[in-house]
Amino acid sequence: MSFQSLRSPSAAAPESTLPPPEYDGTAPFPRDGTAPERTGSERLSLAITALIVFLPFLALGLAGWLLWGRLIQPVDVLLAVVLYAVTGLGVTVGFHRGLTHNSYRAVRPLRIALAVAGSMSFQGDVIGWVAIHRRHHAFTDRPGDPHSPYRYGTSVRGQLRGLVDAHVGWLFRNAPTSTARYAPDLVADRDIRAVSRAFPALCVLTVALPFVAGRLIGGTWTSALTALLWAGLVRIALLHHVTWSVNSLCHVIGDRPFRTRRHDRATNLWPLALLSFGESWHNLHHADPTSARHGVDRGQLDPSAAVIRLFERLGWVRDVRWPTPDRIAARRA
Repeated sequence: MSFQSLRSPSAAAPESTLPPPEYDGTAPFPRDGTAPERTGSERLSLAITALIVFLPFLALGLAGWLLWGRLIQPVDVLLAVVLYAVTGLGVTVGFHRGLTHNSYRAVRPLRIALAVAGSMSFQGDVIGWVAIHRRHHAFTDRPGDPHSPYRYGTSVRGQLRGLVDAHVGWLFRNAPTSTARYAPDLVADRDIRAVSRAFPALCVLTVALPFVAGRLIGGTWTSALTALLWAGLVRIALLHHVTWSVNSLCHVIGDRPFRTRRHDRATNLWPLALLSFGESWHNLHHADPTSARHGVDRGQLDPSAAVIRLFERLGWVRDVRWPTPDRIAARRA
């Protein structure tokens, strides 16, 4: 849909001088214009993105076949759980609450370690990840949001199409996010720049670790391959889809006990709480983005907040922005 379809232009005003239309919260987002032709490097990046997205997903099918044949060992499960926790907390505690929203200040070794752990989740380099997420908060569920399930409107067809787009489709859109605009602090950070440049090597490391561990523990190449499958590819696929579900499902399904900005439809979705390490308490997060804890009500488990609390007690983080009762009450719907 073009701008003209939302607001008829004045005959005296050239199209290029028209102000953008007011978004009403239900219409499809205006088109971004004609996307520039992809360069060779952009096409290569798209191919790598497709590999990162679909290879772990295809591994789920292979894993199902292997499970049917009982080709899974306790060590595969243990390695998968450990690496899921390390890389997942690297994303939630490191990338998200720490680097994106500055919910706390970490000592330098921990800041670097969390950035490395998050990079091993296969979700993109740390600076790009932070820039995209900050852009998401700047334009939540309105034009400019890189992954809103309301991109195609609020009709049933539009919502279904939007959910797919918010979950994974946005990764293939030729709409880069400026790191200079949305993450200048990280671009200027020598340590984070180094971790960002190391992203390809860290992707290799995240699949090499379970392969090597499986070989050393099991003593056979079969044990190495099953560890690679379960603790490498399947673990990556699961974390991918949990993270992407926060982008998609947590803006459509769930409760909204806290007030957010206009058009922001972030929700709390309890079934994802443990798998997402507390990130699916998404409504509170959008109501108070810098809060170090997202699950603030009774019974809302938030493992990421528990880890931050542990780091605080160890003296590894300081200036933690814990939610106060008054602050929570002020944001109640």
